[in-house]
Amino acid sequence: MTHRRWFTPWLLAGPALVWLAVFNLWPAVNTVILSFTNARPLGGGHFTGLENYRRALDDEQLTDALVNSVVYLLVCLPLLTLLPLLLALLVEKRLPGITFFRTAFYTPVVASAVVVGLVWGWVLDDRGLLNGLLHQLGLADRPVSFLTDRWLLLFSAIALTVWKGLGYYMVIYLSALGNVGRELHEAAAVDGASATRRFWHVTLPGVRPAMLLISVLVSVSALRIFSELYVLSNGTGGPGGRDMSVVMLIQMYSRGFTGHIGYASALSILLFVLTVGPMLVLARLNRKAA
Repeated sequence: MTHRRWFTPWLLAGPALVWLAVFNLWPAVNTVILSFTNARPLGGGHFTGLENYRRALDDEQLTDALVNSVVYLLVCLPLLTLLPLLLALLVEKRLPGITFFRTAFYTPVVASAVVVGLVWGWVLDDRGLLNGLLHQLGLADRPVSFLTDRWLLLFSAIALTVWKGLGYYMVIYLSALGNVGRELHEAAAVDGASATRRFWHVTLPGVRPAMLLISVLVSVSALRIFSELYVLSNGTGGPGGRDMSVVMLIQMYSRGFTGHIGYASALSILLFVLTVGPMLVLARLNRKAA
């Protein structure tokens, strides 16, 4: 009979624990420590207490970034929670050629965010495809400033995020719909329930856990948005830098030899708190609905 030593499980889990501590736990702890200092890339810095957080309260760029993040969240959350569900209901049916449409809807997910952003930038440019089409149709006398107007740039980035995320969340809903028993739909149909009533009383309750998961994922992604805004604005953050996200702001303050690592770390902590908020709210709503 093999003798089991107490340290055998720890030997097996040891490499993963070391990796977790070095590349996850320590960076998180170090970020909290640095947020209370005036650290620079080439210097350790000194303890400054809550100075970085007081500075954040007066930072107009941070205010704009938070407004952009909240708008991103308020628009993306309902769109990326409901549209993928409707898309999944369309492609779940076993019809000839339906696999092609499933693949077509999922293709943007596997495409690089940078490449997709560059393509959208060419389409939305003042001399791009969309402005050329609007001019040919007589719908616009001059180019629409999709990439140089603050709000048009923000909503262009939101449209890119929604377009790229539809296929990913559609797959999650397809998995959830597969677990909704067809006998429930059949029983509801026998009782005379219309398609709309079956959707509200059978389909939605069946996919509610998936809907909560998607809501959390969309909320976190919207508040941590970076690639879409960065690429569409060519890294400038739009006119006057007013289209920056919080992540772009952190990147701006932390880069270069003269970066403010301490302040960037404080912004990272604020972003973490901002990200946890919607997750707690959605979890609370789900507990009440259960």
